[in-house]
Amino acid sequence: MNDDYILNKHHKEEFPPAHTAEHLLNQTMIRLFGCERSFNAHIERKKSKMSFRLDHKPSRQEERDIEREIQRLIDEDLPVTFEFVTQDDLPEGVSLDRLPEDASETIRLVRIGDYDVCPCIGKHVRSTSQIGRFEMLGTNWDEHEKTFRVRFKVLS
Repeated sequence: MNDDYILNKHHKEEFPPAHTAEHLLNQTMIRLFGCERSFNAHIERKKSKMSFRLDHKPSRQEERDIEREIQRLIDEDLPVTFEFVTQDDLPEGVSLDRLPEDASETIRLVRIGDYDVCPCIGKHVRSTSQIGRFEMLGTNWDEHEKTFRVRFKVLS
């Protein structure tokens, strides 16, 4: 399969380890808190941040659980694979809500083992062990908006 085939324009050059960690954090938050994927993400080489809408402020124990689960997934060395499908032939649970209106009929799904699958055109590592170490730098809770921001970095 040729990863250079362009289905949709992409204007960002991701740091693959952090971008792949973004996928793990999204799915971990979904599984631990029943929320949706991040509504705001800024993923960079030195420091990244993602924001989620939650029904409660996570406890310190829950924050440690997030970090531990992501590191467990990294250590598990899950394969990161790609699959091309049409918008009409999506696996159950995959949403197109975040695709641009002019997205092509064929989309690329990124799978991380059996843990996560979502449409994505960014760059990723080949397996989770290439991410290195996931380190949460801090969190912020906005009680009024019920939003939880996670700041993190990955260390190769």
